This record gives sequence, structure tokens and C-alpha cells, in this order.
Amino acid sequence: MKPTVIFLMLAAGLFFSCEPKIQREYITEPCPEEEPSPSVSKLKKQLTDSGFQLFDYVDEATGDTVLMQQYYIAFLKRGPNRSQSKEEADSLQALHLAHLGVMYEKGYADISGPFGDDGDIRGITIYNVPTQQMADSLANLDPSVQAGRLSIEIHPWWAAKGFPLR
Repeated sequence: MKPTVIFLMLAAGLFFSCEPKIQREYITEPCPEEEPSPSVSKLKKQLTDSGFQLFDYVDEATGDTVLMQQYYIAFLKRGPNRSQSKEEADSLQALHLAHLGVMYEKGYADISGPFGDDGDIRGITIYNVPTQQMADSLANLDPSVQAGRLSIEIHPWWAAKGFPLR
């Protein structure tokens, strides 16, 4: 096994042993009251106290309070070093998927996946963290990024809390 692969595996092991300090509570039932329900108020305070950027508004059609949060969308782009052998590329892909699995487990990432074409933008990950610096740091810990197979471009992105994809 090459020293680079061993180093990446050790670095991934060190990173995966860290625990997040951010606690999250999700709204499970909408409340049609004029004032935000205690769960919305509690969630807003908790997220604001943790450093998240938020705003809310009342949906005129339903009367529900909608809480908007700033997330960070990371575009995973074709990196400058894609000359790995098939074995090395397969190993990096396994480490990349393990990294994303840890991001989900720790609550740092909410969704990610590859694009269906063969363009320069290979996929996305949406980070649920308080700052762009934190999202950038987490994204750059990805073994495929560290190896240069992928590169990262991050943008702030606003979305309503608790709304499912349809």
C-alpha cells in the first residue's frame, strides 16, 4: 500500500473520532397559531445561540411561521490530480464515501450526491453548520479533496427548516 493511501486512512481515522458540539432539534408538527409555537421559538433560539444565521416569516396562506436557515452548499468539482490508478481511485472513492457517512452521522451534512453527467462539477454536499469557514474545513477534510481528485467551491444557501424534498 502506498504511503499516501496510508496517510489518508490515518487522517480520516483521526477526524472521524471527533464529536460535534452542535445540538439540533427539529420541528415535527406545524402549528397554525399566529405567534411562533414554543418549538419554533426554542429551535430559533437554540440555532441562533449556536451561531446559525436565521430569519423567519409568517406564511400568509397557512399562518404558519417558516424558519429559514443559512446552509452551505459545496460543489465538488473535478480536481487537478485525476491521474490515480484505478485501484487508488477506488480507494479514494471508498474513503470519500466514509467521510460523507461521518458528516451525516455527526449532523454536519444533510444531503449529498453525484451529478448524472460527466461535467466538471461532480456532485454536491449541503452542510448544516453555523459558518462557511466550518463548511469549508469539513469539505476539505474529504480524502478525495486532499488527494486533489476533487476540489471544493462553497456558497451560502437559504432553505426552510423541516421542509422535505418532493
